[in-house]
Amino acid sequence: MLFIGNDIAEVRRVCKLIEKKGDAFLNHIFTKNEIEFCSTKQHPEIHYTGRFSAKEAVKKALLSAKLVRSIPLKQIEITREIDESPQVNIFAKFEVDITIKVSISHTDKYATAVAILEVK
Repeated sequence: MLFIGNDIAEVRRVCKLIEKKGDAFLNHIFTKNEIEFCSTKQHPEIHYTGRFSAKEAVKKALLSAKLVRSIPLKQIEITREIDESPQVNIFAKFEVDITIKVSISHTDKYATAVAILEVK
């Protein structure tokens, strides 16, 4: 069975959260790997926003599949495959076998993501 989640986030909103709350915000939402990746970019706020949107999309897919009642965003990690496509790592156990694919797009103002979850 397939489940879909999507999200759109405003880069300015995430940028303001980073400016206001700094490391407290980053460490609450993002893993060490995500922070290391985004912080190396010329415009890290765009990449943080893309990952934030992807995490929200994955969370929505998990909720729609009724696999969780809630999940902290930090338990969802967005990394990159060797071919640079996004990969989802979830630090939670499920009673069923799942696969999640995510696609992320962004502009200077917005980031959007779609997650497709397959329950096998």
